[in-house]
Amino acid sequence: MENHSLLSLTVALLGFLSPCLTRLNPRVSFPMGSPGRHLTRFSSHDVSNTTTLLLSEDGDMLYVGARDAVLALDVSHKDVIILRSKLDWSPSEKDLEQCSMKGKKMADCPNFIRVLQFLNTTHIYACGTFAFSPRCTYVNSETLTMSLKPDEGRGRCPYDPFQRNSAIIVDGELYTGTVADYRGNRPVISRHLSEGRRVDLKLDDTLGWLEDPTFISSSFIPDEEKIYFFFSEVGREYDFIDKFIVSRVSQICMSDVGGQRTLQRRWTTFAKAQLLCQADNELPYNVIQDIDTLPPAEGAPADDTLFYGIFTSQWSINSGQSAVCSFRLTDIKSVFSGNYKVLNRDTLQWSTRVQEKVANPGECGLHNASDNALRFVKENFLADDSVRPVGRSLTMVSAEHNYSHLTVQRVQAANNREYTVLFLLTESGYLHKAVLLQGGTHIIEEVQVFEQPQPIKSLKLSITKGMIYVGTSEGVVRVPTANCSFYWTCPQCVLARDPFCGWDPFSRACVEASNNQTSLGQDIDRGNVEEACNSVSLTHSSRFGPNKLPAGELVSVSLNEVVRLQCPAVSRLSQQLWERPNSRLSSDLYLHLKDGSLSFVATPTTLGHYLCLSTENGYQQTMAIYHVKQKSSPMAQTPTSYTWPQTHPIPTTQAVARPGPGLYTSVGTWPKRIETIQGETEPTVSSRDTPVTTRQLGRNLTLWTEESGQKEAEVQDGEPLVLARGPCYLKELVVVSVLLLLCLSLQITMLMYVIRQRCRSRTAPQAGTPTRDSDRRTPVEQEALRGNQFLSKCNGQALHSGQMRPEVKRGHPKYQSHHGDCQWVVLFAQPMTRYKHCGLI
Repeated sequence: MENHSLLSLTVALLGFLSPCLTRLNPRVSFPMGSPGRHLTRFSSHDVSNTTTLLLSEDGDMLYVGARDAVLALDVSHKDVIILRSKLDWSPSEKDLEQCSMKGKKMADCPNFIRVLQFLNTTHIYACGTFAFSPRCTYVNSETLTMSLKPDEGRGRCPYDPFQRNSAIIVDGELYTGTVADYRGNRPVISRHLSEGRRVDLKLDDTLGWLEDPTFISSSFIPDEEKIYFFFSEVGREYDFIDKFIVSRVSQICMSDVGGQRTLQRRWTTFAKAQLLCQADNELPYNVIQDIDTLPPAEGAPADDTLFYGIFTSQWSINSGQSAVCSFRLTDIKSVFSGNYKVLNRDTLQWSTRVQEKVANPGECGLHNASDNALRFVKENFLADDSVRPVGRSLTMVSAEHNYSHLTVQRVQAANNREYTVLFLLTESGYLHKAVLLQGGTHIIEEVQVFEQPQPIKSLKLSITKGMIYVGTSEGVVRVPTANCSFYWTCPQCVLARDPFCGWDPFSRACVEASNNQTSLGQDIDRGNVEEACNSVSLTHSSRFGPNKLPAGELVSVSLNEVVRLQCPAVSRLSQQLWERPNSRLSSDLYLHLKDGSLSFVATPTTLGHYLCLSTENGYQQTMAIYHVKQKSSPMAQTPTSYTWPQTHPIPTTQAVARPGPGLYTSVGTWPKRIETIQGETEPTVSSRDTPVTTRQLGRNLTLWTEESGQKEAEVQDGEPLVLARGPCYLKELVVVSVLLLLCLSLQITMLMYVIRQRCRSRTAPQAGTPTRDSDRRTPVEQEALRGNQFLSKCNGQALHSGQMRPEVKRGHPKYQSHHGDCQWVVLFAQPMTRYKHCGLI
């Protein structure tokens, strides 16, 4: 209990010590179907769960493990993915019936392919869950046919399709991490398909080597001749009441053949250590989700191999957050060569007592060691120290996105420097491309690749082809790693800070960077546009100099009309700013909306020129110029021509003009249908709300305008300008004001009538009704009026004034007036009150 309380206190303290997380927003977002990001999809009505991917060495063929099938997809073409062949491999009706009798859902009983590895140059080794009875087979990679009858896949493939596993084939031998029983209670790390003098080995839970693990990935390091497994499990070395999850890295030697007497057919080189994704004085991210290997740069030693992993936290304080940590191979080797914890087999408790080191756990060649050394290895396989991340800090942390998978690539920029680019897949279906910089992580873009959240998915990177393949239940999506043609100006190409892209001053286009193009405009570290593009941001004095007013798009309005001027956003990282010549935009007259637009009422003081500027990373550029002018006649005004400053504009958020035939957008929504018409008008775009057309302009630019009665904007020098007007609501405003005034007058009249009626009711005399003064009698007066000997019935007639004579009784002076059987009695008491009393005194 003390340990549990200490853990809770530690978690709370670390939560307070955690610094504020910096928001990592993608600079550009591409929703599904956006023409700004060209994707290629493969899907079929009879194919589902295409989540196991295997890419050929040349990158032209993608093998996919799906439900009840293995597919061979031709991905050598640029715009299409072709299904070359399909191998149907489904359980029989008897197998499905037995699976259902075991209490499993029929939806989980098909054969889900979970292992797909190249065995050699001609065959693929495939394993599937096969109705909770795993099967494995050899598949010819050319004809996609089975070479042999499927055999049992126990220990090679999981039973449950939702259970994660790891598999890799090296030199014709299969190394797997999975479960070896139907209930999933026997995790194993094993080797299969051994030939010659080598035997199959396994590592099961009988010795406490694994504690309810979840296998994530495996990696082969050729220079080490070792296989590294990455998984998460329960950390028994922590004596907590609650289960504490830890992330692990384990190793085995490929030359291991097991002990002669001790550890027969068991691993003698198995060792594991904790992966600690934690910065100083911060709460650790202890659950590993995915990991990928980044080989060392050309000419660098193998110890520089990096492992990038995604980690989450089991603590509620970090719920929904993801962290990326990188680990160096040399640090892993250092931890494995250090001290080891001691496991007490009787109590299953770990200790760190110092003892004589009989053998070095994890060292290759221990299968020839003595029984005493093997017994030492059997009880000392958990490294005492933990593997810390590179730089003892987190590579990146995201509080907005929950990442599940990643792949990593090293890219050489135009300045011959190498940058690390991460491709991260979110649970919500977006693929993020991020570059690691000294100042932090910069997310270049996000691309939506699937709509519905899915538990099982995968990523496969083809560096030679420059493609990423995403396997989901909806199908396979191919995403190019570079998207340089989207940036059609030099400032946008530089501000993207994409190592794949650079601005070519000769072709005046953003192109993919290569080693022989050293003149490309590119600045990955700082994103300095002025240096990379030889351009200067316009200052206020240069924009509005003496006798120099910019000509812009004419917006004809009526007085008292609500005007709304649009200002498109270059990216999510930009900020919009409005300016007027020799005038300040007061908050009393102008309303800055969240989308960057400016709204105001047309008055003589608000007429004139308006400039919309966009600022990003210190660079400022003009986005739109408007000239708001009062209408001179009821006829629509024709937009005037204009002259642009040096910088290039970007049209509205719903339409962006760019070179070439395509229309791209960085933010906002897009129409659903685009038609091509021969002649002057090229594409006609139909949307749900407003019909939109485009016209081909000078310098091969395309301008989008609305077909709502407004004329299209004219352009000069091939640069488009956006017209934004708001409707007039003056008549509606007058009608509403009159109705409101009538309602208020009616309510005031009714209120005064009610008040007058109440005043009359209070002043009028009422017979037999006690007045408010009767409620304020003193105790003496109430006692005097309570006696029954002084009360008598009144004849019901009203009393009139009569003669009164003073009388003193019991020290209280009073006057009495006789009239019939009733009397008026005035008591001289404090406070003086007049009472009507009937009867004799």
